[in-house]
Amino acid sequence: ETAIIERYRRRESSVEEALIEMYLAGVSVRRVEDITEALWGSKVSPANISELNKKAYVHIEDWRNRPLQGGRYPYVYVDGIYLRRNWGGAYENVSVLVAIAVNEDGFREVLGAAEGMKEDKASWVSFFQWLRGRGLDGVKLIVGDKCMGMLEAVGEVFPEAKYQRCTVHFYRNVFSVVPRTKVRIVAK
Repeated sequence: ETAIIERYRRRESSVEEALIEMYLAGVSVRRVEDITEALWGSKVSPANISELNKKAYVHIEDWRNRPLQGGRYPYVYVDGIYLRRNWGGAYENVSVLVAIAVNEDGFREVLGAAEGMKEDKASWVSFFQWLRGRGLDGVKLIVGDKCMGMLEAVGEVFPEAKYQRCTVHFYRNVFSVVPRTKVRIVAK
């Protein structure tokens, strides 16, 4: 009997994960209803989808605000990325600041991501202070693009750390101004 119950729980958990993934991928609630009806013969109500999303967001916020307990993080990679988001049927570009670090044991860890900020100094200062408040310590080197706001914030929040320009961003910037016919020559 317990094996049957356990199988049911696993299946229910998988269904819940699929519903959350559909919603987070931008599938409308109405479309999720149609998909569930086609797959299982019954619709999942918008209220159920909303409850599942609330549960998911609690876990996401717990992860985002967890204390950083990986020891010291000597190397931190930061970047601001822009994503298109569907919010209430309207698409908009949103900025997400991201930090990934390498701890003293050489393991990488995503430290945090914050949506809705810009790549200006005030946003980077706020982001770095948030990370520091959660336990980011021992930073020796920060690697990022040549965003002036980020550079100024590094000097303010992590004066002991050195900055290095990300080579991927550097090469992208170089190749963006090189004529297509000359890219192979420059790449050598």
